[in-house]
Amino acid sequence: MVARSLALFAVAAVLEIGGAWMVWQGLREHRGWLWVGIGFLALGAYGVVATFQPDAHFGRILAAYGGVFVAGSILWGMVADGYRPDRWDVAGAAICLAGMAVIMYAPREA
Repeated sequence: MVARSLALFAVAAVLEIGGAWMVWQGLREHRGWLWVGIGFLALGAYGVVATFQPDAHFGRILAAYGGVFVAGSILWGMVADGYRPDRWDVAGAAICLAGMAVIMYAPREA
């Protein structure tokens, strides 16, 4: 169940971060409206993927995804834009991922 959840978070991150990056490229980097449109579609698909998480609580899923988004955004910037995070970026992302793990996977009473 945890592996499935982590895979869904990864797919959601690619769709949301990639979609936002495509909108950014379309508008700020003047690549055109096709990029913006594809970005919108990816952002919508992110919302769909999030619904497949096994936990039924929207707030918990979205809060936990925040940690994935932070770390994923840094990784995306490294790959797509040549961004080089410093140690504080890496430490912050690690803290966010630790928070995500606590929110999603801590043992709870049924």
